[in-house]
Amino acid sequence: MTILTAVMILAMLATVIALGMGVVSMAHGGEFDKKHSEQFMFARISLQGLTLVLLLIAVIVSAMS
Repeated sequence: MTILTAVMILAMLATVIALGMGVVSMAHGGEFDKKHSEQFMFARISLQGLTLVLLLIAVIVSAMS
């Protein structure tokens, strides 16, 4: 396993965790959800973007080999 693969897996796991935290927050509702829902959404979208960039880098590196 290369470092790029490991980082990509960590980014995917972080995305799933951010998504899960957002869903749990939304399910509970209340003041916590109102305060943090945008933060969870931003974290999820940012992590998805990072994962996509890492995937594209992996494809490019693989094609060059």
